Amino acid sequence: MKNKSLYFLVGFFLVTFSLKAQYTLTVKVYGIDNTNGQVEVALYDDAELFPEVGKTLQMVRIKPEGKEVVYEFKNLKAGEYAIAAFHDENDDKVCNTNLIGIPTEAFAFSNDFRPFLSAPSFEDCSFKLSQNMEVTIEMVY
Repeated sequence: MKNKSLYFLVGFFLVTFSLKAQYTLTVKVYGIDNTNGQVEVALYDDAELFPEVGKTLQMVRIKPEGKEVVYEFKNLKAGEYAIAAFHDENDDKVCNTNLIGIPTEAFAFSNDFRPFLSAPSFEDCSFKLSQNMEVTIEMVY
């Protein structure tokens, strides 16, 4: 009887710990051409909302000081995520586009996905987070 109780307690604590596991996702965006404006990095966990502006799980704006920016998203649950970033060179908080909707400011997506004539899907850019990890993506000018 004692062994069953011990196994139950150990199992309970393992399940509880694994459900509350928190991870850090380090995002490195490189290939930044200049230090004008800000680089906006947006983290998504919902396929229905990707890559809608303002519908992020978390978002950060970073002043570039060189050719890359690095940011750590902390306390994330295990799951599927995607990243969208852009270099807001004129610092107007908008990824500017031309008349047909093609970005005129640099952009980047996780998995280094390069969209053609439309925004990418969550599936194109998603990755699984189940441990601390680093994602590196390149800006497209």
